[in-house]
Amino acid sequence: MITTTQAITKYGQPNEKGTYLVNIALPYPMRLAWDKNITVKTMRCHKLVAEKFKAVFTDLLAYYGYEKIKELGIDLFGGCFNYRVMRGGTEWSRHSWGIAIDLDPERNTLHESKNTARFARLEYKPMVDIFYKHGFVSLGREKDYDWMHFEIAE
Repeated sequence: MITTTQAITKYGQPNEKGTYLVNIALPYPMRLAWDKNITVKTMRCHKLVAEKFKAVFTDLLAYYGYEKIKELGIDLFGGCFNYRVMRGGTEWSRHSWGIAIDLDPERNTLHESKNTARFARLEYKPMVDIFYKHGFVSLGREKDYDWMHFEIAE
């Protein structure tokens, strides 16, 4: 996983305006996790990881198909860019750069373990593997908490 120092070196100092962000078109519509009636068609992320995010979502669609993505809740968008420090910490959250994403946060809460997190189940292994294929890591797989969270590895 990337350290704060490494993130600043590679992605710059985070800022509230997100001057380093670009909008990417998603290959399938997502639903806002806290209001599933709102459709998300684009996502703001750091310009240096935009192509990686697009590749992840394209591969997810190719592997699962849209109906299965919806059924599994992989389309429940919990956010990418959010200028803030880590919960309970003092260092910048990886969301401050737009180099991390949260998916289906209601069923993969911050403190859940592999015993209860939805994304720890076997049917989600290909999804997690796709994130790794494109240079991301899962805090769930790496640390067995925050299963919703995927961030760039370097």
